[in-house]
Amino acid sequence: MKDLLRIADLSPEGLDRALALSRVAKELPHHWHHVLRGDAVVLYFSKPSTRTRVSFETAVARLGGTPVTVGPDELQLGRGETIEDTARVISRFASAFVIRTYADDDVRRFAAAASIPVVNALTDGHHPCQALADLLTLEEHFGRLAGLKVAYVGDGNNVAHSLLEACALAGIDIAVATPPGYEPAEDVVRTAERLAERSGALVTITHDHLVAVSGANAVYTDVWMSMGIAEDERAERRVAFAPYEITDAVMAEAAPGAVFMHCLPAHRGEEVSATVIDGPRSVVFDQAENRLHTAQGLLVGLLDGSIAGGVASPTWLQAEVA
Repeated sequence: MKDLLRIADLSPEGLDRALALSRVAKELPHHWHHVLRGDAVVLYFSKPSTRTRVSFETAVARLGGTPVTVGPDELQLGRGETIEDTARVISRFASAFVIRTYADDDVRRFAAAASIPVVNALTDGHHPCQALADLLTLEEHFGRLAGLKVAYVGDGNNVAHSLLEACALAGIDIAVATPPGYEPAEDVVRTAERLAERSGALVTITHDHLVAVSGANAVYTDVWMSMGIAEDERAERRVAFAPYEITDAVMAEAAPGAVFMHCLPAHRGEEVSATVIDGPRSVVFDQAENRLHTAQGLLVGLLDGSIAGGVASPTWLQAEVA
């Protein structure tokens, strides 16, 4: 495995390694300044971005590299040049490629043709970088991952997909509650269930948000209106999702000491009340900060190959992680 296109690409050992490297990056943010010295990482964004763009640009800089950020109007990706040809060319220039786009198939095609690591920084189907930051945040707050319960309430979207796979891989019970018709993709649920069989986690898909939240250590939600939602669909979504707002009453159904999570940006008064997201149980800005540390740890682990099955790192990296 040279790429991270979805969380299910990782083995349990690879996930542990990614989180271990992220913890080191957080504790010693400038200690790996030589990893990319004199090299570049290309960051491609066909969607607006705050956390993803700034976290990866900063991560590359902290590793001593140059982030080259481009958009669809600056790169001939599938526009006059095939995705495969672009991948082969960029592989001659850069050490890694980070892509935030729409179609998962475009990312898979790019990764298949590239000889450098490719990171899915968000597609319609998956958001693995967010899920890694979520796991790091949970681990920091609770001191463990296995045996926790996470409740995701809202749209069965890319964030829900990656959270399902991440929790199942890490041994976290995951309950996803959506309105009818907005469930996560069946193939992702099946993948999460297979991962859960190995880790001992429990995967639950329901339409009852209170059942999902009951006893949860973390309650997670996302916006109801993702980028690209047509205007005529927005009114319909507001009606469907209105009962799924995370309020203080909903949080009261969770376990004592439960935290609130959100990938941001958030819309107060829609998917979450202001008293919850701005309250003492919210860890949303810890999640946002951890996007940086997991980006840095992920790049190191992909570049040195240690995330691929959790194999041993070069001597210089082993010493620093220890």
